[in-house]
Amino acid sequence: MKLSSAILAFVLAAASVAASAADGLIELKSPHAAKATMDKLEELVKQRGLSVFARIDHAAGAAKVNKSLRATELLIFGNPQGGTPLMECAQTAGIDLPLKALVWEDAAGQVWLGYNDPAYLAARHGAAACPVVENLRKALGGLAEATVAR
Repeated sequence: MKLSSAILAFVLAAASVAASAADGLIELKSPHAAKATMDKLEELVKQRGLSVFARIDHAAGAAKVNKSLRATELLIFGNPQGGTPLMECAQTAGIDLPLKALVWEDAAGQVWLGYNDPAYLAARHGAAACPVVENLRKALGGLAEATVAR
């Protein structure tokens, strides 16, 4: 009886860790192919005057080591005007900056756009009340919505 209770407690604890792994990740379905979604996001980022620091193709990286991965690309972007005020509230937020967005295709062929919720990041660094957070949320949300719009 005690062993089964211990096993149940372990399983529940493991499940809660797995369920919280994506905390703070905002995911939107895209009607576009993965490459088209990322191309559109990159274009919008540049149009809004943000810097693109890197575009990483994880599937291409996997292919270099003879592994297969569905379309998965990461865009790293931002500007000091948005990131610096968050780091003034909590300098450790710099570990999560610049901003990132991930585009991937799931096993069913659905393309997704995901990004970290700035409010989650701010709370992670003890800066939930930082005044810039709402502006970052609106900016990222607007970029994401425009990217996945038809």
